[in-house]
This record gives sequence, structure tokens and C-alpha cells, in this order.
Amino acid sequence: MRNRSVVTEFVLLGIPNTEGLETMLFVLFLSFYVFTLMGNLLILLAIISSTRLHTPMYFFLCKLSIFDIFFPSVSSPKMLFYLSGNSRAISYGGCVSQLFFYHFLGCTECFLYTVMAYDRFVAICFPLRYTIIMSHRVCAILAAGTSFFGCIQATFLTTLTFQLPYCGPNEVDYYFCDIPVMLKLACADTSALEMVGFISVGLMPLSCFLLILTSYSCIVCSILQIRSAEGRRRAFSTCSAHLTAILLFYMPVVLIYLRPTPSPWMDATVQVLNNLVTPMLNPLIYSLRNKEVKSSLRKALHLIGFLPE
Repeated sequence: MRNRSVVTEFVLLGIPNTEGLETMLFVLFLSFYVFTLMGNLLILLAIISSTRLHTPMYFFLCKLSIFDIFFPSVSSPKMLFYLSGNSRAISYGGCVSQLFFYHFLGCTECFLYTVMAYDRFVAICFPLRYTIIMSHRVCAILAAGTSFFGCIQATFLTTLTFQLPYCGPNEVDYYFCDIPVMLKLACADTSALEMVGFISVGLMPLSCFLLILTSYSCIVCSILQIRSAEGRRRAFSTCSAHLTAILLFYMPVVLIYLRPTPSPWMDATVQVLNNLVTPMLNPLIYSLRNKEVKSSLRKALHLIGFLPE
């Protein structure tokens, strides 16, 4: 039997076909990352500082902003580190952590978008019972549930990936450790695990998307029954922001994990959009057409001296 050495570290090769563009990519991705952190911190500041925004919808938006801060932080610091000319090596444990937290945060956001759709469904379809149905206790249970089930899904996917033996090549043809690229490096037949992973990664987002679609079908029917034009406009305005964020979140998932023939360069490009651009755009999507958030943010910035009176 051949003597095989166990892999203790991996080397991240980065985004395919971008050799010589490290400096430009470093500046571009650093800008995205800084704007993502600033935008989501400002949303948090606006919501926390205003008692008017202490409602279920903004409570879930607050959690989304927290996860949008951590989600790009899984892969961006290491990517920026090696783009600035430092080592591309990542330890075995670091690779496991990257994969786990990427899927934990991603799955939790997926469940969170579903809960936010349910919140809008209750608010528009059952406005008189909204405060009773979406009580503080219910909101806390739903918020905790999104993290709990996200953790279960991420644990399953991480265990599935790293129970395989890694004893040969250690060059990861990607900019962070993710399931498709890690399975290519395993010293065992991965066809059955690829199928299980495909079903698992595909089934969960699809289930959530169908629940969101059901919620919004009911919402549209209810909105069309509103007699006031202003009422219809406000309802559509709130829901359109949420739908835009959902599309930006789900499209990369479909393109990366559910395509039959993966393309490394395409996957990396879409993944960058998913990891950096979507979390950066979410604060803009939820605040640009929301007068309450913009007003609260202005007051908060006045208070801490960033804006003149």
C-alpha cells in the first residue's frame, strides 16, 4: 500500500485567471469590505438608537445586518491578507472553520429571509393581530431558531466534507475553503457525498424560497385589496426592498451550488458578489426607500456629532 501523508494545511490559489491583478483586487475588495462594515453598522446604529424602530421587522433587519457584517468576514480578511503579498497557506483547522462559519452564516440568513417574509405576511394580511402574533417571545424564538437550524445544517455539511481523507494535493483552486473545491482534493470516491451535499444544499434554500414565494403570493393578494393608493404604495415599497434582497441572496446560491457543470472562474466571480457585494447593498436596499430608517440615522449621526445641526 502506498505511504500517504496527511494534509495539515492547504494553499489558497485565489480567484482563477487573475494572476497579476492582486493589487487592483486588493483595493477593490478592501473597499467593498469597508463599505459593507460601515453600511451595516450604520443600520444597526439607526435601529438601536430609535425606539420607533423597535418593532419585529427592524429586529430581524438588525439581525440581518449583524450577519452581513460577519458573513464577508469569514473569507475577506484571509483573501486581503494574501492579496497584499503574504502567505496563501491556511491550516487544516482554519479551513474547517471557514467552511463551517460560511455555511452557518449563509444558512442562517436563508432562514432569516424566510422569517422576514412571514413577518411581512402577518403585518399585511393580519394587521389587527400583528402585535399579538409577532410578540417579543415569538420574535426571540424565531431569531434563535434561524441560528439553531443554520448551525445544524453547517455542522452536517462540514462533517460531510471533512470526514473524508485528505492525503495528497493541498492546493485549493479558490479563494476560500468551500465544499465543491474541497471534495476535489479528497483521497476517496466523493460521488455519493457530492450527491448528498447537492441535495442538502439545494433542498434547504429551495424549501425556504417556496415558503417566501407562498408568503408573497398572499401579500400581493392582500395589497391589491387595499383601497387607499397610499396604503398600496407603502406596502409595495416595504416588500420590494425585501424581495430585492432575497433575489440578490438566492441567485448566487443557485448559480454556484445547483449548476450541473461548474465553472471555477464563474463560481468565484458569483461568490465574490455573494460574499461582498450583497452584504454591502443590503443597507442601501433597506434604507434608501425607508424614511423612518433615514430619519433615525440622521438623528443618530447628529447625536454623535458626525452631522451638523
